Amino acid sequence: MSQKVLLNATEVHIALHRLACQLIENHNTFENTVLIGIQPRGIFLAERLKELLFSDYKIKKIQLGKLDITFYRDDFRRSGTPLEANKTHIDFIVENKKVVLVDDVLYTGRSIRSALTAIQSFGRPTEIELLTLIDRRFSRHLPIQPDYRGRQVDAIGDEKVKVCWVENEGEDAVYLIDSKK
Repeated sequence: MSQKVLLNATEVHIALHRLACQLIENHNTFENTVLIGIQPRGIFLAERLKELLFSDYKIKKIQLGKLDITFYRDDFRRSGTPLEANKTHIDFIVENKKVVLVDDVLYTGRSIRSALTAIQSFGRPTEIELLTLIDRRFSRHLPIQPDYRGRQVDAIGDEKVKVCWVENEGEDAVYLIDSKK
């Protein structure tokens, strides 16, 4: 197995600031916008963006939710082992709000399709956007594209993209892993 660094800690930091600035350009004070991190891995990115928007860009009130999509997945019953659900924590109504779904990697689009279905349980947003740190553009099964992306990656075949967060793995980095080498 071989691994290549796609983004080091400095490049992750730069990408996060760029994504935060793009969000501010489109949502200004976030008065009518909410961030929803997709469990489990999108939460790290969503929390990091919220902290950055607050500390560096002085956006005071940002609503952040955590959305579990386990039971909305189209492959939910296909696995031999039962899937373990995460917790959904959305303590606000998304009715008539702009929702920014946040996930670390956009791969086939199936997780995002599940999130679009799941979010409807919390109301009908006026608009839904997608923010992802990594966009694997040659892997889509569904016609889903991000509105905001940190980096576009051409991963093919058995290559995997792994996003590491200092809060979880002890470092900020993104790796391309080839399991055949």
